Amino acid sequence: METESYRRGAETLTKLNPHAVENLVASLANIAPDLARFIIEFPYGQIYSRPQLDLKSRELATVAALTALGNAAPQLRAHITYALNAGCTQQEIVEVMMQMAFYGGFPNAMNALWLAEELFAERAAHASESQPEPPTSS
Repeated sequence: METESYRRGAETLTKLNPHAVENLVASLANIAPDLARFIIEFPYGQIYSRPQLDLKSRELATVAALTALGNAAPQLRAHITYALNAGCTQQEIVEVMMQMAFYGGFPNAMNALWLAEELFAERAAHASESQPEPPTSS
């Protein structure tokens, strides 16, 4: 049975990435399907969906926390994507990561920045691939 928290969480997570719910559920299906449900219900259904902060602010806070932790590269990668999808600019993400050098250490900030640089380049390459070829003059 789908709870109200699950529905709200799935809706919120889908705003950040249209495939995030199905990817999360699939990634944990064989080992811990309940964890996927818990993640959708609690962080996204009960915290992220609260009206006190917008998704952009929540994602900047999450990027900051994951940068400072320094040990969650896959999650940081996902949340950089979510932050961009929520309206954050690349420069805002870079600034948050730079600020975390003082709180999480320079190595953590540097690793986060290198990961962000890689992700930004991938997104730019993907965007240019999806652009139609300009017409040629004959």
